[in-house]
Amino acid sequence: MLIKQFQEILKQKNIDAYIVPTSDYHNSEYISDYFKTRAYLSNFTGSAGTLLVTKKDAYLWADGRYHIQAAKEIPNSITLMKQGLPEVPNLIDFLKSKEAALLTIGFDGKVVSANLGNKLKEALPGIKFKTDEDIISDIWPDRPKLPFSLLYKLDAFFTGKTFEAKLTEIVSKMKEQECNVHIISSLEDQAWLYNMRANDIEHTPVFLSYTIVLDNQCYLFIDQRKIDKTIEKYLKDNNVIINNYEDFYSFIKLIKNQRILVDFNKINYTTYLLIKDNNKIKNSQDPSLLLKSIKNETEISNIKQAHIKDGVAVVKFLHYVKTKIKQINLSEISVTKVLENFRKQQPGFIDISFNTICAYNEHAAMMHYSANEQTNKTLNPEGFLLVDSGGHYLEGSTDITRTICLGKPTNEMKLHYTTVLKSVIALSEAVFLKGVRGLNLDILARGPIWKLLIDYKCGTGHGIGYLLSVHEAPNGFRWQVVPERNDSCILQEGMITTNEPGIYLENKYGIRIENELLCVPKGKSEFGEFLGFETITYAPLDLEVIDTKLLTYEERVWIDSYHKKVYDTLSPYLSETERFWLKENTKPLK
Repeated sequence: MLIKQFQEILKQKNIDAYIVPTSDYHNSEYISDYFKTRAYLSNFTGSAGTLLVTKKDAYLWADGRYHIQAAKEIPNSITLMKQGLPEVPNLIDFLKSKEAALLTIGFDGKVVSANLGNKLKEALPGIKFKTDEDIISDIWPDRPKLPFSLLYKLDAFFTGKTFEAKLTEIVSKMKEQECNVHIISSLEDQAWLYNMRANDIEHTPVFLSYTIVLDNQCYLFIDQRKIDKTIEKYLKDNNVIINNYEDFYSFIKLIKNQRILVDFNKINYTTYLLIKDNNKIKNSQDPSLLLKSIKNETEISNIKQAHIKDGVAVVKFLHYVKTKIKQINLSEISVTKVLENFRKQQPGFIDISFNTICAYNEHAAMMHYSANEQTNKTLNPEGFLLVDSGGHYLEGSTDITRTICLGKPTNEMKLHYTTVLKSVIALSEAVFLKGVRGLNLDILARGPIWKLLIDYKCGTGHGIGYLLSVHEAPNGFRWQVVPERNDSCILQEGMITTNEPGIYLENKYGIRIENELLCVPKGKSEFGEFLGFETITYAPLDLEVIDTKLLTYEERVWIDSYHKKVYDTLSPYLSETERFWLKENTKPLK
């Protein structure tokens, strides 16, 4: 019904096709409710996807994480385009194939990246683009308001680096590229720069703002009601000039004859249009992106403490589920609440780091499944329960997945679980020359699963922020480049990346094991400098589902060593009952 209403508006405005991305004014991955236009129109609730509405048809592009979920959620009036499959064209190629029938394409230039906007213009030179109208408001009468939350500051005890030091680094990078103006739109990068956080996006502690660095001076554009007297003094003491959020576009119109550093993947198309004619534009990755991905010593020390707290919560949860499954009624939603409560008991806890994925049996085949009252499954003492979750603490952010066997496992379950575990171990144990990218290492994780002629349609791992987004570029593990993910940089000491291979069988079950890996030095020789990983996630694996006959001697040693570290690290923080349970569930393999 909504699609038909939207199509009527397109006809009235003489727009042949309209693009609705999953984005906000800052090209964020996670967005506040105000910007969830694609979800409102399509009923698809995944965190990524692009909707295209023409006067007669509608199409939704969703990547491999969401193929199953999107097919269940979207109405029949929308055609699912399974992004990543060889026979499925991407959005631009699809539009080119329909070019003869298109005169005008519309989109809101404030929620489309400069990169995508320019690609569309280049690929479709004969098409007129209307980019100055957010027409969704015409059929969204109860649209949520823009988010509002108060800012708070992180002390150097947590960040290890002051705002002044970070700004100096950014200005130095600007000078290297011969730029004197830098526009920062990314919310995570601004939060990192200012050492400030807020709650404008659910489970991502950022604030809506723009920053312009001009002649060593910072201009912050933000809803000033979010700034209390303490934060106001902090900003003014650091010579930050505070402006109203809505004044950003009028301000950048005044910038002329400058060399401006921007990231076309981060600034929106409207920003690009306003600065392109009167300035020299340098399109390059925001310097802060790489700077914030390399954690300093203080951050690393703190993050390890966050993982200890998180590991304690997860062990309490695993103990609860394993001992209660035959005693009381449990469901996906009820145990999700139990896990969140265990995290809330940890000192320094701020929030969960993303909506928990708690998926029983066939639900776990949907990689990013989210339980609701309609889909909530009762747990039985059989099958697999996959739980992917994390927490934000003052000491950092976590992301962990454990797949739990709730009853007697089948041989197939053991085969698949053990294979995923072998994949985790292979990547964890990697030693590699400095200069290697995650692209070079992904085969280590994917290889054991490929030997079963199975694949998972997502990356193997992603970077993670420090009390920021649980997905952080530019480091990651992936077997082929996906430009929009920007996760294929050279791995460097101090980067933290998740390691999360999996097996997903539609209508059956899903298995994922996820740890976080800290990139650390391994030594030097005449052949060069070598790096490797330290696992900083602490939680037991499920011994019931490990088929030891499938393991090598080295893999058995890794499991026993990891479990000893888990027990030694977490046991001091557990009750006697929980400690006994953990001892049993981290005992050496037979």
